Amino acid sequence: MKLYDTLMAPNPRRVRWIMAEKGIEDIEIVQVNLLAGEHRTAAYRDRAGLAHLPALELDDGTTITESLAIGRFLESLYPEPNLFGRDATEAAVIEMWTRRMELYLANPMMMFTRFTHPALSALEPPEPAVGAYNLNTAEKMMKSLNRRLEGRAFIAADRITAADIVAYVGLDFGRLVKYRPDGSLENLGRWREAMKARPAAEAGLRA
Repeated sequence: MKLYDTLMAPNPRRVRWIMAEKGIEDIEIVQVNLLAGEHRTAAYRDRAGLAHLPALELDDGTTITESLAIGRFLESLYPEPNLFGRDATEAAVIEMWTRRMELYLANPMMMFTRFTHPALSALEPPEPAVGAYNLNTAEKMMKSLNRRLEGRAFIAADRITAADIVAYVGLDFGRLVKYRPDGSLENLGRWREAMKARPAAEAGLRA
């Protein structure tokens, strides 16, 4: 299998983090240069269907895009440690929180960063108003997440799950514009430090 990856973007980092948590080392990593537009070439589009990263190419040529779809596929092959749920109820709760983290925290943080970081103008023109709107959405969820983390080490279960990975990677993308969450959100801050300390957090930042 081959993972088409880029170190610039948060969605591929989710997959690298999942691989690191599971100790997956037998997948070839192929770096794709976003700023050079390699993801927009006909060869890549023919393989992945869209100019999206990451993409996992299976041995039979099937290609899977979307980070969470890739994560669930990898979990089916490498079931431990479990990141997506051990039974129907737990899987539903983890899915619920993962969706919340993606829709209301990670995606808005990515939009905020993409539309306000000068270096990313090669991908999209800056739109400060769009960035500000998305940051407002993300900060509302940060307050909700701070409440959720009262007395809890992780977001959705008694261990790290996909929900934690999606939330942390989305938040951490804001470092590109030197963003830090409000220091009064103590539970969120505690959780962020614990996530940052995990070995897989660093693995998610490098190939």
